[in-house]
Amino acid sequence: MKTTYYDNFVELTETDSFNITEILECGQCFRFNKISENKYRIIALNKVLDIEQNGTSVRFSPCTEEEFNSLWYNYFDLNTDYKKIKEIISKDDPIMQKAVEYAGGIRLLNQDPFETLISFIISQNNNIPRIKGIISRLSKAYGSPSNDEESFFPDLSVLADVTNENYMSLGTGFRAKYLCDCVEKLLNKEIDLDTLSDMPSEEAKKELLKIKGVGPKVADCVLLFSLGKRDMYPVDVWVKRVTELLYFNGKDTPKEEISAFAAKKWGKYAGYAQQYLFYYARSEKLGVN
Repeated sequence: MKTTYYDNFVELTETDSFNITEILECGQCFRFNKISENKYRIIALNKVLDIEQNGTSVRFSPCTEEEFNSLWYNYFDLNTDYKKIKEIISKDDPIMQKAVEYAGGIRLLNQDPFETLISFIISQNNNIPRIKGIISRLSKAYGSPSNDEESFFPDLSVLADVTNENYMSLGTGFRAKYLCDCVEKLLNKEIDLDTLSDMPSEEAKKELLKIKGVGPKVADCVLLFSLGKRDMYPVDVWVKRVTELLYFNGKDTPKEEISAFAAKKWGKYAGYAQQYLFYYARSEKLGVN
């Protein structure tokens, strides 16, 4: 991978294991919009960034050298050798070999933990367009404006006085009470997101489960997508079905058993395996519905 810096943009060439569509459309983030076939706009880390990809060339704009190295390099997990990881998780596994071949450009993002936690609470029993709409309205109501039509995600302190009714007015539905509980527990330091990345995964998960409405799947997503816990294997409807279909002969299997299977089979790389399977499951090739 080669990096070239220009006045207002940064270009990666000769990229490996980087496909912006697969990265953004694999269910790990919500604040993005597709501008054209090969171009996306994301709002993250209090920045608005356009990403355009043509083959193995990826352009980030507007973006300075300092911003790329201090923000986006880590955000897109560019220090991780995905080629090696794909080799490890697919060794002697024809199923995973097909999955990584199908969506080999996925990378796990390193997102802001607070935004990720709030976003995945909102995501419960919800669809992508509604999730994105609620997050957008929340940001416009309580976040700071950007140079785009969208606003940046609000800080925790700003949400201190937001009521259940305020959240309900944004279309959060039953999730409003969960958001209130989450903000309260974070403000009073009953849960400290800053310490979770240093804890063992299961210990950090127990902390997140203290929040009302946060179940194993939401906790696993927060740990995987924002706190560096790459051993997490979030099990939602899609992942449950595809894991059952491909590894349990289609047998209905408890989520706990699926999680235990993933931990044993892929260990510290289970989160990567989950993302490849999730994207693969949504393809027409499998017929998972």
